[in-house]
Amino acid sequence: MKRLNVALILILAALFLTSCFEDSDDTAVTVRDINDFIYKGLNIFYLYKDDVPDLANNRFSNDNEYNDYLNAIPSHFDFFYNLRHQPENIDRFSRLFSNYIALEQLLDGVFTTNGMEYKAFTFSSSSDIRYGIVTHVLPNTDAESQGVKRGDIFYAIDGVQLTSKNRFQLTGGDSYSINLGAYNDNLTPNDTSDDFIDETTETITLSKSQYSENPIFINTILNIESKNIGYLMYNGFTSPFDSQLNTVFGTFKNQNIDELVLDLRYNSGGSVDTAILLSSLITGQFTGDVYSTEEWNTEFQAFYENQDPESLINRFTDSNDGSAINSLGLSKVYILTTGSSASASELVINSLRPYIQVVQIGTTTTGKYQASTIVYDSPNFRRSGANPGHTYAMLPLIYKSLNINGDTDYFNGLDPDILIAENVNNLGVLGNQDEPLLAAAIADITNSGRFIQQKNSTVQFTSHSKDYIPAGLGMYSDKDIPTNLFKEILFE
Repeated sequence: MKRLNVALILILAALFLTSCFEDSDDTAVTVRDINDFIYKGLNIFYLYKDDVPDLANNRFSNDNEYNDYLNAIPSHFDFFYNLRHQPENIDRFSRLFSNYIALEQLLDGVFTTNGMEYKAFTFSSSSDIRYGIVTHVLPNTDAESQGVKRGDIFYAIDGVQLTSKNRFQLTGGDSYSINLGAYNDNLTPNDTSDDFIDETTETITLSKSQYSENPIFINTILNIESKNIGYLMYNGFTSPFDSQLNTVFGTFKNQNIDELVLDLRYNSGGSVDTAILLSSLITGQFTGDVYSTEEWNTEFQAFYENQDPESLINRFTDSNDGSAINSLGLSKVYILTTGSSASASELVINSLRPYIQVVQIGTTTTGKYQASTIVYDSPNFRRSGANPGHTYAMLPLIYKSLNINGDTDYFNGLDPDILIAENVNNLGVLGNQDEPLLAAAIADITNSGRFIQQKNSTVQFTSHSKDYIPAGLGMYSDKDIPTNLFKEILFE
């Protein structure tokens, strides 16, 4: 796996920045110090630097002007937010973290959870009321032991009604009780416009603990009408599980599957390298070909193009950490998506489409085509040598991905070929051939016509349980950056 290693010349660049804006206090970490780190890191790495006037290299004429700017906003999060490019529209994803240790764990799939993954929904866009529906339950968690199951609906936490404003606060504690409800179709099964939730007195108390999530949630082979159909529900591109992913594909290969259904409906992203690995496992006939290319800010891009253009190219691979991978050589893949499918999930779809037939089933994806990396407060912005006085770190957008045809900027998401939304009153059992999204894929594979398009529910999904994880909609880069990169591009 490639690692982002900004080395000696980046140190020189950081020293050059420091010489331009000399720190006045080398002992205690102040508001100014952390804002200084935020500014310098964004000035170097940020994808949209060119669009933020305050990040221009000639923005400040002297140290005093710069220091006044750093001290003007005492909240580090507000300071960071103000430097993002159109945070409500364009850059919805760059984040600042107060604890980079927790961030590192999140990117490796380690977090605190009770195991209940859910979506919030509402019956009306004008209503502040929210309900939760369980999408799946993580194995070996408290939610599993308490009998929580897919399709369970809850309307309150500890007796307090869920709303758009309190949901994360109510579910943020280490322990809480969910108040269960029941879906009521008002005796009009063919008309969902008058549906509602009946409140019950049943509750389930759940407790959180630290958990390492294996993204390989379900893998099985379905034998239907003489077809061997591999099914993989994959919930995160987390590199520590890459070898297990390769093993799953080894089973698919040994069992001679005819088709593959890749379920990314709840996969909000992760490692770019793992996305390349997964795509190479699906195919195998394109080793060495361009998988995706990268577009950085103007300074990065110009330097790469002049000095190391190959660094802007990601290629299909035939190995994982030096070991051969179990590629299937498929010319078609079925991918299940929802609005929770983001980032590296979208990268797989967009990058495979020029090479093989991708049949996307479900609903439109999130619309995140940019990658991030962790930026620490250290001389080279890497983990080694990080400032011991605080644990702030950034996860800014650093480049956007393009497929070999140059397709990118899918801000509104990737639209499915077969549109079918998950229905609150009929989620189905994941991995079961009658589960609606999987059934749609099987029907297309077998040409059986057994799948009948359902009416879309009038409920509106507004968020997912992992939205509380700031890196939840992530695509992070493990890319090596050449050691001579920044010598000529900063504060020229």
